[in-house]
Amino acid sequence: MRLDKFLGSQTDLSRKEARAVIKDGLVRVDGVVVTDPGAGVDPLQRVSVAGTELAFKEHLYLMLNKPEGYISATEDRSRPTVLDLVPPELFRDGLFPAGRLDADTTGFVLLTDDGGFAHDILSPKHHVQKTYVATLADPVTEELLAAVAEGIELKDGNRCLPAEVRALSEHTVELKLVEGKYHQVKRMFAAAGNRVVALTRTAMGDVLLDPDLGPGACRELTEEEVSRLKEAGKLAK
Repeated sequence: MRLDKFLGSQTDLSRKEARAVIKDGLVRVDGVVVTDPGAGVDPLQRVSVAGTELAFKEHLYLMLNKPEGYISATEDRSRPTVLDLVPPELFRDGLFPAGRLDADTTGFVLLTDDGGFAHDILSPKHHVQKTYVATLADPVTEELLAAVAEGIELKDGNRCLPAEVRALSEHTVELKLVEGKYHQVKRMFAAAGNRVVALTRTAMGDVLLDPDLGPGACRELTEEEVSRLKEAGKLAK
């Protein structure tokens, strides 16, 4: 891997900034100063920047508690994106949201630079479960729960897969889905004669949104959490 690309993947430096740091003689590989941004480096070599040694991570996995108003995209011309919430110490080139939440939907967004991992947990063929809590305009009824649980037909004629659903209160439900149609939760309850007024994703697979993460905060997933999500993707194939 090129040294500037390596720094871009392991630090919050852009490729342009990485090249400048390298040319300034601030980067050492196995203790030797390297000033060529195109020099090859093996991830197993010791690389330091301004005296600080980097701990190589092939991929990064972040749990973000998305607030309202942010777009689940890598960039947008007019609105802030979920990447704007990542602090510099956790940012790296190539990060993207694994799956989308609407701008007004809050909760668990997984950010990663691991495309294969994202595919495994998002593909409809793999059926990795996502959990949501929906607040509804009208009271929850047994008929509504039964319709959603059986696999409700949307107004455009598409039928959803059966879903796990339970009432949490008069106006809130917990819903577990294994697919991700466009605006699916809102469309499901609209087809059942109700309306979603607030929606939060609370889990992916069996990994729960960390209750200590406030809106807009994020942290790295633990190795155990990553393993559980990877296992869910494999088992669901």
